[in-house]
Amino acid sequence: MNIFFWKGTIVEFFDGETVASALARYSIRNLGRSASGEMGRYFCGIGQCQGCVVSINGGAPVESCLTPALQNSQVTPGAF
Repeated sequence: MNIFFWKGTIVEFFDGETVASALARYSIRNLGRSASGEMGRYFCGIGQCQGCVVSINGGAPVESCLTPALQNSQVTPGAF
């Protein structure tokens, strides 16, 4: 079983699946907030809108719609 953790909650994913796709299957739509309070969400699916930015294992923000899920990673809301 492939899993990662979204704010401490286990999320299963398929080989090659993106972080955003796995989160969407779990009905996780709120991916954090911008500095102005706008809700982050999976929207365009091609990395253009930057609305799905997350941090993986404390790293720099990445677009979850383009980033493959990684086994046992810690995924948290990113700043956008």
